[in-house]
Formats: sequence, structure tokens, C-alpha cells
Amino acid sequence: MNIRIGNGYDIHRLVSGRPLILGGVQISHEMGLLGHSDADVLTHAIMDAMLGALSLGDIGHYFPPSDSKWAGADSLMLLSQVDRLIREKGWRVSNIDSVIVAERPKLKPHILAMRDRLAAVLELKPDQIGIKATTNEKLGPEGREEGISAYSVALLVTAD
Repeated sequence: MNIRIGNGYDIHRLVSGRPLILGGVQISHEMGLLGHSDADVLTHAIMDAMLGALSLGDIGHYFPPSDSKWAGADSLMLLSQVDRLIREKGWRVSNIDSVIVAERPKLKPHILAMRDRLAAVLELKPDQIGIKATTNEKLGPEGREEGISAYSVALLVTAD
């Protein structure tokens, strides 16, 4: 069996007037993430990890912010396209592990829903997706509540 590991990172600014979407789940909060698509930093980090494992670039290559057709795009739909691309190349996700960095809102109550949404899109068992949330102890842009970031690692294996 061949394996490949990729890592991904994303950060978006928090602003008023936008929904907060993480892992495909809309979370009640007074601010949301600013971006060309729905700005789902968790899903974006996962896509970059998947693409990076196969040296396929990053999501900006496939879904450039300069292209208006991706404006407001549902990141789960983009994730589905990335998954299809790696499957066409003979690979599949074995597991994903991610960390979301945010001071607020508290994300623990939403992690299982995020995991389930991501697992459904990637046709994985929920226990193949790890999601953790942490604060930045009031340090940096996340700590000052200026933004939310996410880190992700994806392990890909050759499809059987």
C-alpha cells in the first residue's frame, strides 16, 4: 500500500454580517468569516492537505478568488470536487486530523456535527476524521478575535 501525507492551513478574518460556517456547519455567532466562498477555514485546510499530499497545489489553483463562479460557494461542494480529483488519480483519504483555533464561540458542541458532515461528503466513517478546537490564549489574530484559523493533516492511501 502506498501512502501520502499532506498538511493544510487556512485563516479568515471575522466580520459582521456573514454566517460562521465551519466544517459545513453554520454556528450561531455575532460574526462570520470573510472570504470569496463561504470562508469555511476547516474545510479549506482539509482540501489543501488532500491536494498537498499528491503535490497538486492548493485550493486557489482550482477555485481562484478571481473567478466569480466561486463567489459564495459552499465549501463542502468544493471538498467533494477535490475528493473526486484525488480518487481519479487512484487515491482515497484514509484519515484526517484537524485543529480549529478560535477564542469564541466555543466549538466543542459543534464538533460531532462537523465531523459527520465532512465524513458524509468524503464517504468516510466519522472516526476517520479528527477535529479538535483550541483557543490561542488571547494571542495573535485568533486570540484578539480578529479571525479563525484551522490546521489539517490528511493521510491518503492508494485506492483498492
